[in-house]
Amino acid sequence: MSKQLEQEVARRRTFGIISHPDAGKTTLTEKLLLYGGAINMAGAVKSRKVERKATSDWMAIEQERGISVTTSVMKFTYRDYEINLLDTPGHQDFSEDTYRVLTAVDSAIMVIDSAKGVEGQTEKLMEVCRMRNTPLITFINKLDREGLDPLDILADIEDKLQIECTPMSWPIGMGKTFKGVYNLYKKQIHLFTPGQETRNQEGITIDSLDDPRLDELLTSHDAQTLRDDIELLEGAANPFEYEHYLSASQTPVFFGSAVNNFGVQELLDGFVEMAPPPGIRAAQSRDVSPTEENFSGFVFKIQANMNPAHRDRIAFFRICSGKFTRGMKVKHHRIGKDITLANATIFMAQDRANVEEAWPGDIIGLHNHGTIKIGDTFTPKEELKFTGIPNFAPEHFRRVLLKNPMKMKQLQKGMQQLAEEGAIQVFRPKLGSSYIMGAVGVLQFEVTVARLKNEYGVDAIYEPIDFQAARWVHCEDKKKLAEFEQKNQAALATDAEGFLTYLAQNEWMLNFFMEKWPDIEFQKTRENI
Repeated sequence: MSKQLEQEVARRRTFGIISHPDAGKTTLTEKLLLYGGAINMAGAVKSRKVERKATSDWMAIEQERGISVTTSVMKFTYRDYEINLLDTPGHQDFSEDTYRVLTAVDSAIMVIDSAKGVEGQTEKLMEVCRMRNTPLITFINKLDREGLDPLDILADIEDKLQIECTPMSWPIGMGKTFKGVYNLYKKQIHLFTPGQETRNQEGITIDSLDDPRLDELLTSHDAQTLRDDIELLEGAANPFEYEHYLSASQTPVFFGSAVNNFGVQELLDGFVEMAPPPGIRAAQSRDVSPTEENFSGFVFKIQANMNPAHRDRIAFFRICSGKFTRGMKVKHHRIGKDITLANATIFMAQDRANVEEAWPGDIIGLHNHGTIKIGDTFTPKEELKFTGIPNFAPEHFRRVLLKNPMKMKQLQKGMQQLAEEGAIQVFRPKLGSSYIMGAVGVLQFEVTVARLKNEYGVDAIYEPIDFQAARWVHCEDKKKLAEFEQKNQAALATDAEGFLTYLAQNEWMLNFFMEKWPDIEFQKTRENI
């Protein structure tokens, strides 16, 4: 194994940011890019009237509504670490794109609003992190506003997410009385001055909390409150244990205010020091180490029309082992073809640059003419298939009725491409000729409708349909499966990949069917195979 490969792997940090809507995730993303020198000016996502759009939100619907719909990939360097940041959509109606991105990261940062604590979306995303034991660092945001007591927030995280919290910094006051944070592991105080540029602010080192300077820097009352809090924490909080963090049973917690740049640098410093570099990835035949000489990686996301002028489709590819060099030949195993990777790009939101070489942990964009699908694996020779890149069962459904039947070809093409991209799931019922769209979040429909119209010229009516759940159907006993299929045609469909799917009108019907057909597996997720 080459020394350079080992060094490059050790320098890489690939992570996603997860949160509930409005917890400040896009703002934090912008500030991390600011510290990494990737942008010079942060544009907070406030409203549709905002003049300077956030760098990481590039789709028209995102800029209009001030939300992140698709997943942006951004690369920057900080303290000699190469950081790949995947900004996942945080909107209520997020999509399985969000879930799938978490399969391509080595760790995650979870953003919590200090006034609201843990919210529904965060719990959903946490389930995906738990599926893969993804290490998690927590950032409690918006300390410059009134919020919950810090101890109550920690208790809320531990209770709802079933993960042990260990504070790395501690707030001094909050809202109007917010004075700053005390960095527990560096024993430094960082003071907060509202409205001032705090990006390059140095922390004041306090070797001991008994240092009289503490009373000068704060008021005696605040200094005493901090001493009492820290004493309580030292007695009650869980000590940080690196192994527990790596196994996702413990999360280090930082406090701050992203909109004011406050606490962001401590978070970033803590992150590059603690977060794991690219690790071993499971494939069907064996585990793959990042330091293996042979190149390998998989596609976890496809995005069409990132550049409307070129109608392009980009496959987002996570490198798992070896070195990528421009122009290298690899085998596209699913279709059994050799291809040349000539035009790979790296991303800085909507800015792109051609990449000459890349290493494990890096995310590169491959130009795709409809042959690449989510889950595809590329290697020079060995046939590998990375696991854990699932489809998730949709929870919302719409029937598609074309206004102009002559546009059927465009509809089929649009549906096929958007399904391959993972933007939407498409089902053809066994009975009838209509299409049914399925989504994890309702916003996916809005995005799909807009894209079918703008990109494929499809004008259609999308009507709600009375399904509440979908399950992929599997049974080793072919005779049993045929019997099930014959008796339940009205409730069955095939998805875009041809897999048999049961569509249930409600939870009761789903449970009834599961009891009635005990030999049939009703699967909530389906691997891309």
